[in-house]
Amino acid sequence: MIYSFQTKQHHNHQRKSGLLQRLHIDFTLFILLVSLSSIGVLILTSSGQEDVGLLQRQVTRLGISFFVMLIVAQIPPHIFKMFTPWLFLLGILLLLGVLFAGDVGKGAQRWLDLGFFRFQPSELLKIATPMMIAWYLAEKRLPPSPKHIVFATIFIAIPTVLIAKQPDLGTSILIASSGIAALFLAGISWRLILGVITVGTALTPVLWGFMKDYQKQRVLTFLNPENDPLGTGYHIIQSKIAIGSGGLYGKGWMNGSQARLEFLPESSTDFIFAVFSEEFGLIGCIALLTIYLLIFIRSTYIAIQAQDTFCRLLAGSLALTFFVYLFVNVGMVTGILPVVGIPLPLVSYGGTSMVTLLIGFGILMSIHTHRKLFLS
Repeated sequence: MIYSFQTKQHHNHQRKSGLLQRLHIDFTLFILLVSLSSIGVLILTSSGQEDVGLLQRQVTRLGISFFVMLIVAQIPPHIFKMFTPWLFLLGILLLLGVLFAGDVGKGAQRWLDLGFFRFQPSELLKIATPMMIAWYLAEKRLPPSPKHIVFATIFIAIPTVLIAKQPDLGTSILIASSGIAALFLAGISWRLILGVITVGTALTPVLWGFMKDYQKQRVLTFLNPENDPLGTGYHIIQSKIAIGSGGLYGKGWMNGSQARLEFLPESSTDFIFAVFSEEFGLIGCIALLTIYLLIFIRSTYIAIQAQDTFCRLLAGSLALTFFVYLFVNVGMVTGILPVVGIPLPLVSYGGTSMVTLLIGFGILMSIHTHRKLFLS
């Protein structure tokens, strides 16, 4: 009797696993992503002042993003590899189009207006850049030679510079980090890494001369936000107040004063982590960051288990880029990094960045599930 029950359970488990396998869904990663997105909708209800329209738009965008992720997961990795150079070239051409004929909004020239919709080509490069570096290094002997490192660096620098000129410092940082992550995983020496950091530090005064006034102001505000508490330092000061007032257990859902009384600007987008901290406290923050950590660990596991060099480099760089997303947002909200306008992944209100993120996770699922089919 017991044996029969256990056998039935085993068959049910195998049936479910087989269905997920055919749909190319990594169950663990999928559940973690859905859990994180659900928390995002929950906190957005509070930070958005119970704006039904805002919530409907966010849920719709999540639905579209998850659907796109599942579609991408059906594509075998060798197809990604085949079209990588063309995708990267298309992204560069679109960035050049933005540079010469882009649509201006909020003081930045970041969009292409095609009449029936407007989009940011820089989002495409968040995926295309690590794909390009992985494609370029996949057939090379690793660790890469100095010549190959130079060419890979050029591939990273082109989109980074074009996006920084829009200007969009936050996205350019993410794209640079995604390409550098692939280079790092390819096995470049620590001596070279330390040398680049040293040279970069020495060139900081030169970089300062090329920065725009508002970018310089962000750095100065980061160093001393109290210097202009009602102006440029207002965001970060209110963010720290919100985080600190949450204490250990928080004030409770929808009971945070900073967002509800509109003291905290950008509470639904860049600074939503401060809203979460005030309402759920340190315990809630630890739980949220644990989900992020589990997503990163699962993504890294997929990279380790990948079947070839292209897949390993691409999966690893996508995992590290996701970590950079989180680190930069939490760092700027808590005041340990300058404010650069990067949303909290899958929690902040937004559309394009969410789609891009979940496309990346769709690629991860494709790499993992197609590997299993390949080996079987």
